[in-house]
Amino acid sequence: MLEKTYCPDQVEAKQYARWEKSGAFAADPHSQATPYTIMMPPPNVTGSLHMGHALTFTLQDVLIRYKRMRGHDVLWQPGTDHAGIATQMVVERQLAEKGISRHDLGRDKFLESVWDWKEKSGGTIVKQLRHLGASADWPRERFTMDEGLSAAVRKVFVQLHKEGLIYKDKRLVNWDPKLLTAISDLEVQQNEVNGNLWHFRYPLEGQEGKYIVVATTRPETMLGDSGVAVHPEDERYKDLIGKNVVLPIVGRLIPIVADEYADPETGSGAVKITPAHDFNDFEVGRRCNLEMINVFDKHARINENAPEAYQGLDRFEARKKIVAEFEALGLLEKIDDHLHTVPHGDRSGVPIEPWLTDQWYVDAATLAKPALEAVETGKTQIVPKQWENTYYEWMRNIQPWCVSRQLWWGHQIPAWYGPDGEIFVEETEEEAQVAALAQFGHAVELTRDPDVLDTWFSSALWPFSTIGWPEQTAELKRYYPGDVLVTGFDIIFFWVARMMMMGMHFMDDVPFKTVYIHALVRDENGQKMSKSKGNVIDPLETIAEYSCDALRFTLSAMAAPGRDIKLASSRVEGYRNFGTKLWNAARFSLMNGAVLDPNFDPLSCKQPVNRWIVGKVAAATAAVDKALDDYRFNDAANALYKFVWNEFCDWYLEFTKPVLASGDSETEKETKATIAWTLSQILHLLHPIMPYITEELWETIGGEGAGPLISAAWPTFDERYIDAAVEKEMDWVIRLITDIRATRAELNTPPALKAPLLLKDGTEEIKARVENYRDVISWLARLSSLDTIEGDLPKGAIQIVLDDATFALPLEGIVDVSQEKARLSKEIEKTLLEIEKINKKLANEQFVSKAPEAVVKEQHSRRDDFQATLNELNAAVERLADL
Repeated sequence: MLEKTYCPDQVEAKQYARWEKSGAFAADPHSQATPYTIMMPPPNVTGSLHMGHALTFTLQDVLIRYKRMRGHDVLWQPGTDHAGIATQMVVERQLAEKGISRHDLGRDKFLESVWDWKEKSGGTIVKQLRHLGASADWPRERFTMDEGLSAAVRKVFVQLHKEGLIYKDKRLVNWDPKLLTAISDLEVQQNEVNGNLWHFRYPLEGQEGKYIVVATTRPETMLGDSGVAVHPEDERYKDLIGKNVVLPIVGRLIPIVADEYADPETGSGAVKITPAHDFNDFEVGRRCNLEMINVFDKHARINENAPEAYQGLDRFEARKKIVAEFEALGLLEKIDDHLHTVPHGDRSGVPIEPWLTDQWYVDAATLAKPALEAVETGKTQIVPKQWENTYYEWMRNIQPWCVSRQLWWGHQIPAWYGPDGEIFVEETEEEAQVAALAQFGHAVELTRDPDVLDTWFSSALWPFSTIGWPEQTAELKRYYPGDVLVTGFDIIFFWVARMMMMGMHFMDDVPFKTVYIHALVRDENGQKMSKSKGNVIDPLETIAEYSCDALRFTLSAMAAPGRDIKLASSRVEGYRNFGTKLWNAARFSLMNGAVLDPNFDPLSCKQPVNRWIVGKVAAATAAVDKALDDYRFNDAANALYKFVWNEFCDWYLEFTKPVLASGDSETEKETKATIAWTLSQILHLLHPIMPYITEELWETIGGEGAGPLISAAWPTFDERYIDAAVEKEMDWVIRLITDIRATRAELNTPPALKAPLLLKDGTEEIKARVENYRDVISWLARLSSLDTIEGDLPKGAIQIVLDDATFALPLEGIVDVSQEKARLSKEIEKTLLEIEKINKKLANEQFVSKAPEAVVKEQHSRRDDFQATLNELNAAVERLADL
């Protein structure tokens, strides 16, 4: 017998250990079954589980468990990412606490420290994923810097370089002057800042007292200006195009150029161009052949390319000095307050600099073409389809990909420099020496490039490097391409697009057939979760309080395509209660002798109520199949919830209570077998979403020799299992009982009080139906009698019309009409007051304009709820008029 209460904290650790020990998670490359592959997006080795992780890994695990039960040979390939900057910062902080810097240790010793940290502390998130129930093939776990993946990285870099698709170039990058490295756009955080807009006068060459006004939020960059741009159609400046201005402070002559980047409607219509310190200006500079003058060093201090008085100044000190000098020269026109966004390094917290520097680049435009075509032709499908446009936009406008980083932790670039700066790109130093010998005719000293590769470079190879490439392994042949990638929209470009590019180039095939893009998990008010707001919901704390199954079911039920999840603890609590309902239903079944019969054939059922639930099992299975095949996790969860809570627990088990007490041995035997069979099917259907409670129940319900549920076969049914006539009949009975209950509730009839019910004007079919289900209707609607009446209804009877039948509840003497009218009047008055309060709020323009959108929506929703309540109350008043 089951314990009275389900204890998830005891069950979860026990069941997970059993699954993992049994090898239930393992793929089998030699299997004859159809393969099904999901590549786990590798979390950072420094990471810990947050709610976004909980969502993406829950959805992946739902698919993996579902396909495993459907008979596929599933590979859920796990692993972690070395997370270049994040990991290096963690170790550097630890060293700093001991008063040591990485430079004190030197590169080799520092890397030893990082590897040591990784071995001791880098597995936190993997342990937490196990706690979430993730059934990945853990013995196959990979790390983006293990030897196999490192070999793949070197081969890809060298091959792309030999093909002319990797090269060195001097371009602008996002430069972090605190971490002293280039960073990706994903590592740039846009912060709103209350700043200034300075309007400077640039004197026109040879025209005393005449100048052109430019505006800037960054005066310090003007030291590197090499032009002023105006729109070619701007009549104010047409005669100045091709002439020069004198750059104040510096004294350099710079040209006025025509470029459509200048907006005649913004400011003066003229913009200063600093190609070495602004991404837009860089493109203007290339189009207009302007000089690129870098005036910052790597610490964002003014360098030797600026006037001597400014050299060595921090960028913000230089800003103050420049503004003061413009004012002293009479060239400061005005200063406006200006709210604008300033890019900051998300880890360093300092403003980043667009900085002109030599870096390694990938020719992404060339690699993007086949990757773009793969989505356009449907070889890879993106779900929801709306995200295809985002993919197209990025891929059609793709820029060279900067892949070098000025760090020590990561894949060191396989490039060596000869004494004259000649570059030798090879997989090993020995091969580089051979190439250098061929070049120079004698041995020379080579120096390796100190930079490492962008983390996304190795991650881009994840779908094939993790399963053996460049070796031609059995796994590579069997599990590539993968079936689906599950990920967030924020890395469509950074990761998804780059995996597509590398897969098409090196494997000549897409890395996955489907990309499922899930939304964000926000707080209950729709706000993004952040520590600063104090609204973070910790998944591990949530699991500890409500159970892992409750969190998984909540995330699945709320994962509607294209809609962010507004997560509230009350929702998780509600689905914890759903688990409790299932547990209690199982206990009820066992206590009533419902034991699974391996010889039971659901098609042999004679009792309509049993044939009805068999049909509902088949319908629920079809609904879950379609939903999961279409990546509509919310539809799958909601179909299961409706079936288990409403149809099985609220109706079927209640229908069976009179049967179990009837004394009819054959009917009772069939019903017990049907209850046990239905419960077993429920456990199968729920297992992918709620693995722990279903496995625990299956241990008791499945019987000896049943084997673990995780490895059980998924239910399959055909049209024979649904009896349309029985379904129509039983659904009619349910509607009748529901209407009787609703009418009684409206009139505040005491729930325990039994009331009579009369059938008037019913067809012969209806009369037969009522007779067949008399016991069930009387039991569930709390009736004292159920009779047919000819002629007029007695005074004080409330009518209930259902299809072609009229029923009546004679409530005279049962309901105190005057007291009930008074109660309803009070409720109506109270409801109207609430509606009036909300209407006043929504009519207040100040409230609507200042309140967050989620709060305004909530007010509209509350008003709708109160209006629905008001309608119900008014309906009850109308019913009372019959008494």
